[in-house]
Amino acid sequence: MLKVYGHLSSGNCYKVFLTLKQLHIPFEWISTDAVKQETRTPEFLAMNPNGKVPLLEIAPGQYLPESNAILHYLADGTKLCPSDRFAHAQVLQWLFFEQYSHEPYIATSRYVMKFLGNPPERQADMERWKKPGITALNVLNTHLTSHQFLVANTYSIADIALFAYTHVAGEGGFDLSPYPAILNWLERIKQQPDFVAM
Repeated sequence: MLKVYGHLSSGNCYKVFLTLKQLHIPFEWISTDAVKQETRTPEFLAMNPNGKVPLLEIAPGQYLPESNAILHYLADGTKLCPSDRFAHAQVLQWLFFEQYSHEPYIATSRYVMKFLGNPPERQADMERWKKPGITALNVLNTHLTSHQFLVANTYSIADIALFAYTHVAGEGGFDLSPYPAILNWLERIKQQPDFVAM
């Protein structure tokens, strides 16, 4: 059985959890809290030298880190990842966008506010992250104005990846009310079969 090391308050971990649930894949969840330094133990670092969750244990001694790599591994060949070559590449495009243009600003702002208590010494960082975070939301909203879902108008791991931190963007100080297409998309995702809230 697959094992997942992670913490459900993390969007990166949650998206793996949601994908497993929606694909009906049996797994064991091993709660591992990075805030409590549980990813910095020698035992964990032996599995993932980068010291981050989520981490998928496929078999004893076989580990896969990085949330979107895990999503792709789990979903490849399933209804959550299109087989059409171009659509498959578009899913990867959105996974890369999420990690490069979205998560570093929206998720990091949420982490500072929710888990660090929004300390004064991080306010310069928060201000610096605001503009690129808004840019990412604008890109997402523009695309969703004419698409039900991110790729081929079909729910996929691209949607799961972007949903994870977008739906809690308010916890990082990002107001979603100017983005009606995003808000409608979030509701469509919540209506998907076997959806599980964070």
